[in-house]
Amino acid sequence: MELLIATSNEHKLREIGEVLSGFEIVVKGLGSINGSIPEPVEDGATFQENARIKAREYARATELRCLADDSGLEVDALDGAPGIYSARYAGKGETRQERDEANNRKLLEQLQGVPQSERTARFVCALCLCEPDGTILHETRGEFPGMIIDTPRGSNGFGYDPLLYVPEMGVTSAELEPEAKNEISHRGRALQQLVAWFNSDAPSWKVP
Repeated sequence: MELLIATSNEHKLREIGEVLSGFEIVVKGLGSINGSIPEPVEDGATFQENARIKAREYARATELRCLADDSGLEVDALDGAPGIYSARYAGKGETRQERDEANNRKLLEQLQGVPQSERTARFVCALCLCEPDGTILHETRGEFPGMIIDTPRGSNGFGYDPLLYVPEMGVTSAELEPEAKNEISHRGRALQQLVAWFNSDAPSWKVP
């Protein structure tokens, strides 16, 4: 079964593919679609609403089952910002790396003078699985809490990963090995809920 993942982010596509590797699912990203599909307008007020918008639009446009996610960082000292605007927080950069670096710089600027003890934050991931006709099959949400540090550490992630420190593990999200990250990250936790649903309520997704 083909499953379209509504992303062109290769890091994200690899993470999702690894978690779903136990099923007879061919995971494909937007880069594998022939022709141009207009990017949906993500005008939802929450991560879940935006995931739903993307899943429905891409599923209908491609006539494939589609799994979409909307994810980002919520920082308590910033009243939940950057939140749903995480990917375009700084509004700068032509490439993904440039945008990530600009976003991280702005985040640290916004947190100047905020004590480390008050820098609690969490990554959030909302997933939506949709049929080609727009019917929503299942939705999940995962969170990955930590603290924002001043100096980026690690190279195994993207986005704000190098800045989210996990105190109980003594590492940043970007210092986690992929297998460990898939177990505890926001996306990993949301995907684990999806896998549990596949196994319990959607027997057609099981590997024989």
